[in-house]
Amino acid sequence: MIPGRYRYIVVEGPIGVGKTSLATRLSERLNAETILEEPDANPFLPSFYRDMRRHALSTQLFFLFQRIDQVAELKQRDLFDRLTVADFLLEKDSLFARLTLDDAEFQLYTQIYEHVKLQAPRPDLVIYLEAPVDLLMERIQRRGLKMERGISEDYLRRLADSYTQFFYQYDTAPLLIVNSTNLNFVDQPKDFELLLEHIGHLRGPREFLNRAA
Repeated sequence: MIPGRYRYIVVEGPIGVGKTSLATRLSERLNAETILEEPDANPFLPSFYRDMRRHALSTQLFFLFQRIDQVAELKQRDLFDRLTVADFLLEKDSLFARLTLDDAEFQLYTQIYEHVKLQAPRPDLVIYLEAPVDLLMERIQRRGLKMERGISEDYLRRLADSYTQFFYQYDTAPLLIVNSTNLNFVDQPKDFELLLEHIGHLRGPREFLNRAA
């Protein structure tokens, strides 16, 4: 059982790690509201994966404003009407920006971000999913999304490293770090139940879930 103190849960992790699948599964199980990233709504994303340098700024700013619009409504609610699960954390937005923007563009992005970030509420729990880069690539290739064909292993590795560094220092909300290499929350009910049990017994500000093969 998920403790009642959790009203806003965020699932995060690099591309291909399964954050959207887990966020959806959690929402269904907990009868929660769902806020999911909408990459298909970003008209710049297909061009970005073909030529990252050229289309990075437009892609990044679209995502920033899209995400702000999605989470800003939560802050308007009175203690949240019901549990909400999201598959993105606004603070991680800068990870992609730092990887793809040049210095001048990143400075502009940062100025805009500082103005809009106050509209985002603080999560009660962040679940960070991690997995080896080769497994992330395998999952990306398996799902076969056309726009993701341009993702290189080098870009994914740099992104995964950025996530690791970011969450190593993250202390804004309670954090559960999950090594998802040997866990399948969608197809293996026992894995999902293990996660729920772990969440229910969280005590410290930072805990880990890691199951050996």
